[in-house]
Amino acid sequence: MHEMSLMLEIIKIVSEDARLHGLSKVDKIDVIVGDLSNVLPDALELAFFHFQKQGLGILDEHTKFEIIREAAKAKCQTCLFEFTPDYRMALCPKCRLPNCLLVSGETFRVESYEGSDER
Repeated sequence: MHEMSLMLEIIKIVSEDARLHGLSKVDKIDVIVGDLSNVLPDALELAFFHFQKQGLGILDEHTKFEIIREAAKAKCQTCLFEFTPDYRMALCPKCRLPNCLLVSGETFRVESYEGSDER
């Protein structure tokens, strides 16, 4: 389950940035996970709870974790039809040509975090 290492890196990055800004506690972390990002949201959340229990970084038992899902969308470069693909490589369901561009759904990033200087 690579979500454990992904969550560990998220906590490390957020904790380091929060400390640089004088924060001693992270209250909330928002992460965007695309449907085609190869990240399992449930496993990522489970990893968060595991590290939260350990008090890793500047997390505590009150830190919230929110996953913002990003839907997969593609656009055919031939007929300009927009659709929801099942995979990164897709045939256009309208013209049946393999000339599609993935518009969204691959994102995996920390969108934001909130913190305070109170412990």
